[in-house]
Amino acid sequence: MSSTPSHASEKTKDLDFNELAQMLIGPNKRISDKVILPISLANQQLKSKEELRVEAVFESCTFKTVTSCAAGFAFGAFMGLVSASMDPNLSAIAPEKQTVRMILTDFKVKTLSYGKNFAMIGAVFAAIECNIESHRGKSDWKNGTLAGGITGGLIGLRAGVKAGLVGAAGFAAFSTIIDYYMRSF
Repeated sequence: MSSTPSHASEKTKDLDFNELAQMLIGPNKRISDKVILPISLANQQLKSKEELRVEAVFESCTFKTVTSCAAGFAFGAFMGLVSASMDPNLSAIAPEKQTVRMILTDFKVKTLSYGKNFAMIGAVFAAIECNIESHRGKSDWKNGTLAGGITGGLIGLRAGVKAGLVGAAGFAAFSTIIDYYMRSF
C-alpha cells in the first residue's frame, strides 16, 4: 500500500474553520446548493428552488390581496347573515304578510352586500400595506398604520373630505391597535 493519496481526494480540498467562517459570514459569503452544512453549524437547512418559488408566491402582493379579499368576503357574509337575522326593518311589515321568500331574499341581499364591502376593504388594505412594505423594505407597525390611514381615507372620501380625514385617523388607529395585538402574541 502506498502512502500517496487517492485520485478522488486529490480533487477535494479540506476546509478549515476560518475558511468556512469566511464563506458563511465574511464579506465574500457564498452558499450554493452544493454546500452541505452540519446542523450544528447551520441554524437552517438550505431551501430548494421549489421551496423558494412557493415562498415567493405566498409572499407576493397579489396572493396577499386575493387572500384578504376572499377572507374579507367570508367574514362580511357572516356579519351580513347575523345582521339580517337581527334586522328590525323586515318586521315592520305585518307578520302575517311576511313570507319565507321575503326573509331569505333579505338574508341574501344583506349577506352579499356586507361580503362585497368587507372584501373591498380587505383587498385595498392588503394591497396598500404590501406595497408600503415592499417600498420601505421593513415589516413593522408603521406599514399597517400607514395602510390603515390611506384605506380609511379612501373609503371616507366618498362622503367628503372631513369624513375622509376622520376615516383615515380612525382606520389608522384601529390598524395600529390590531397590529400591536397581533405582534404581541
